Amino acid sequence: MDPTGLTTDDAGRTHCAWRNAAPQYLHYHDHEWGVPVADDVQLYEKICLEGFQAGMAWITILRKRQQFRQAFDGFDFHKVAQYGEADIERLMNDPGIVRNRAKIVSTINNARRACELVSETGSLARWLWSFEPGPQERPAVVDLAYWTANPTSAASERLSRALKKRGWTFVGPTTMYALMQAMGMVNDHLHGCVCRERIDALRDQFQRP
Repeated sequence: MDPTGLTTDDAGRTHCAWRNAAPQYLHYHDHEWGVPVADDVQLYEKICLEGFQAGMAWITILRKRQQFRQAFDGFDFHKVAQYGEADIERLMNDPGIVRNRAKIVSTINNARRACELVSETGSLARWLWSFEPGPQERPAVVDLAYWTANPTSAASERLSRALKKRGWTFVGPTTMYALMQAMGMVNDHLHGCVCRERIDALRDQFQRP
């Protein structure tokens, strides 16, 4: 990887270099990563997939995402919250997903916690977005050195503590920082990446729930 963490494509456009690590990353980097999300089901999916990713490469999860969606009823957390032992066994026998019992059980537990949170606050999105870091908590420049030194943040630590207090699992501060990056709560496209300005514009236009 270039020491800047950037790479240039054949058209002369500069991107975050990880975009080129696998074919599946091209669309994910260009059209999904960092785009603000306010849909509760999509946010629950992102929390679950980031939890499954713990200790693994993200590309493994990305390659299996469609199978995960099929296995977990499209990540409709109202449906997943009703899963029982038979569903756990079904999932443990599904070769299309990561067959980790603790993470499967966590996904069901977190669905129940999501239902509680929505019942209490009206919206998973509204609650999550309340943890968005202020400008004073963000770096002046997002570069490779920042990425390397900051796998978590004060905001992700606050979010992690709040979720754990509510009984959520597999929501450590590093996992929650990855969630914040993925759901557009922060824009961590490197300065110099052509997507950074577009994501900033989307964030400016985004109506916080």
